Amino acid sequence: MKVLCKLYLLGLSLILSNNLLAQNDIIRQQSCDGNPYQQTVDSLKRAYTALGFNVMREASMTMESEYEMPIVLPMTEGTLYQFIFIGDPSSRLYEVRMFDWSEKQVVYKRNQWGEVDGNVISYSYIPKITEYHMIKPVQVNKNKKKLCGYVMLLKKTQS
Repeated sequence: MKVLCKLYLLGLSLILSNNLLAQNDIIRQQSCDGNPYQQTVDSLKRAYTALGFNVMREASMTMESEYEMPIVLPMTEGTLYQFIFIGDPSSRLYEVRMFDWSEKQVVYKRNQWGEVDGNVISYSYIPKITEYHMIKPVQVNKNKKKLCGYVMLLKKTQS
């Protein structure tokens, strides 16, 4: 009886520890401490608001160098959207890929350090159907592992 009880407790503890370990593998989006890009964000908001856009979603996020940070957003057919990603100015490479719900890549943008746009990637997009899209920004930095990024999704208002 004692052996059976010990086996039961051992099995139960293995199951519970396995569940706890699995929870640590989940990637959760975390905001940065403060917003180092607030001046750039405010400037972009003013410029796009003047063009008739409204901010739909925005967030600062802690990123790890060389790892994509997936963002899932609903988009409506025929609506003009503007997506903006701001990366750490000391990073060497910035990329954004966008996929539709069938996992077909619909946008790919890449900037390198020293280019005119530098650490800001911005693009317009009009979805062909109403569905969720996945946007995956990434930045590469040889000196820092933890980085701050900022994303904004703006929607053109009906005139």
